[in-house]
Amino acid sequence: MSWSLEDIPSQRGRVAVVTGANGGLGLATAKALAGKGAHVVMAARDQDKAAAARDEILAAHAEASLEVVPLDLASLASVKDAAEQILAAHDAIDLLVNNAGLMAMPERQTQDGFEMQLGVNHLGHWALTARLLPALLRAKAARVVTVTSTAHHGGRTLNPDNPHLRGHYAPWQAYAHSKLANYHFAIGLQREFESRGLAAQSLVAHPGLTHSDLQVRTAAEGGGGISGRFWEWMAATTGMPVERGALPQIRAATDPNAKGGEMYAPRFVQAGPPVRRPLVRPGIDKAIRILWEVSERETGIGLDFESAAAA
Repeated sequence: MSWSLEDIPSQRGRVAVVTGANGGLGLATAKALAGKGAHVVMAARDQDKAAAARDEILAAHAEASLEVVPLDLASLASVKDAAEQILAAHDAIDLLVNNAGLMAMPERQTQDGFEMQLGVNHLGHWALTARLLPALLRAKAARVVTVTSTAHHGGRTLNPDNPHLRGHYAPWQAYAHSKLANYHFAIGLQREFESRGLAAQSLVAHPGLTHSDLQVRTAAEGGGGISGRFWEWMAATTGMPVERGALPQIRAATDPNAKGGEMYAPRFVQAGPPVRRPLVRPGIDKAIRILWEVSERETGIGLDFESAAAA
């Protein structure tokens, strides 16, 4: 039996933070959660797009409870400011959807000198999750959902000596590395929760082939080359609309039967209803250990569970 938006249980009384909520999968996720009664914190960089997205959600759900917070994942200072604003307004956070991302762009660096795709897709979300950890642990049973991609199959464990691919940059390879980092982060975070007996859970999801503004931006910026234009065409002609592509992450976030450490994705890999998929990846223990070491070293921020729980 297919799972749809109608299967989302009431989210009233819950606080949800969604990154990249001003467009694409993030907007579809925020709209679905708000429509079921959650208070949705729309964390996004482009504030004009965020305002338009807020209006779109209110047009669909006039009673929606929404809050827009500026967040540029390419800046650790912005992540800090956003987290402080969210924490000041909310003692507990029930749901964090690490959704925002970039794909196959020309080589660029974040404000902190990170390779842009790794910086935004993983390191920015690492820092945000770490800073929001006290509020996540105050919730009765918080969920952190991190969005990966089928491209993670082409990724490799980060090279601790050159995680930013300096001198060896290739747009699609950098994207695959960052999406594998998302995958490893979600699984590693669940292990941390479990080892401490915490009620919070971490899940991973991927949208398959979805026609979102991510493909359009990739083709327009030229980093993806011929492949970028090809996948934009494929997404436009055969891809799922964002409302369907967002269902795996929405199910991971809201299905009462979903459990930490699980992955949700389209049934037929790139398309289909959202289902639980097996986690298959060799060498994952070493990869997670390296990811933790690199993430802490590069951002200067650790996932301090003891201090967060005490808070």
